[in-house]
Amino acid sequence: MNRNKVLVTGGAGFIGSNYVTYMAEKSDDTIIVLDKLTYAGNLKNLEGVLDLKNVIFVKGDICDAELVNRLFQEYQFNQVVHFAAESHVDNSITGPKAFIDTNIVGTFQLLQAAYSLWMRGPQQLLNEFNEARFLHVSTDEVYGTLGSTGLFTEETPYAPNSPYSASKASSDFIVRSYFHTYGLPVVTTNCSNNYGPQQHQEKLIPTIIRKALSGEAIPIYGDGKNVRDWLYVLDHCKGIELALNTGRIGETYNIGGRNERENLYIAQTICAILDRLKPKDTSYSDQIAFVTDRPGHDFRYAIDASKIENELGWRAAENFESGIEKTVSWYLENSDRL
Repeated sequence: MNRNKVLVTGGAGFIGSNYVTYMAEKSDDTIIVLDKLTYAGNLKNLEGVLDLKNVIFVKGDICDAELVNRLFQEYQFNQVVHFAAESHVDNSITGPKAFIDTNIVGTFQLLQAAYSLWMRGPQQLLNEFNEARFLHVSTDEVYGTLGSTGLFTEETPYAPNSPYSASKASSDFIVRSYFHTYGLPVVTTNCSNNYGPQQHQEKLIPTIIRKALSGEAIPIYGDGKNVRDWLYVLDHCKGIELALNTGRIGETYNIGGRNERENLYIAQTICAILDRLKPKDTSYSDQIAFVTDRPGHDFRYAIDASKIENELGWRAAENFESGIEKTVSWYLENSDRL
């Protein structure tokens, strides 16, 4: 059996590095990690993995067409797993241009490079790339916001409400167009909020842990009632692997943990774990403080993962309570990452 030659974009970031580590430990595939190493990318996330002979790191920008095309020609990728993205909503409000560039233009450059290598023309896949796959990792935020009931499905109309989610929605549509126009073998996954080891400190859960340990106020937007569906990162990686290798071409699969929790509950749960694992004179929950809500803050996200569960046999192994215990323990052992 021939080994795959896999391009993983954004592989030094949070989810990407967890995926690279997971796949490098279980396969002999040649994995090329392409990452620009912005503030969100960190080679420490790949410690140990980069020593493996089948993992190669390339520093570069997915918007650099010359670099992207050269890598496709040099390595003859037959799989692409596309994580690279600007992903922080607050940053997209203050500086949207980077989101347009990376999430839209960068995705286009990758699709065009794959098309140029894998196909001789529209609907004409070259025999040597008959099993090629391009997996595009997206977000549930493209669907907009939910009320107190209902779930996002793969048929939910797109209604993005931030520059971040709008840029991801745009990239999803470009991926879709390359399937319908050219026959490029693409699969898209839309995930709920990820958490776990190696998440960047700007995100909600690392921020809560960092602020708690430093004795600062733990900021919670609005009244803390905003709801997210939380997905442990390793469960997400396993879903991506399944979608890449067994998903139907041209399809979208929503990956969610079925773990809806209010933001205030997230903070209170983390504080309770810290009270137990690293106790101090008063409860960490005393530091919780409510701050002015951010503009356009979606009220609730929740994913119906029935399609990937029923078609591909995926199941989330962690519930929020088991996953957050592992996550807090990891950050206590790796406090330099806060």
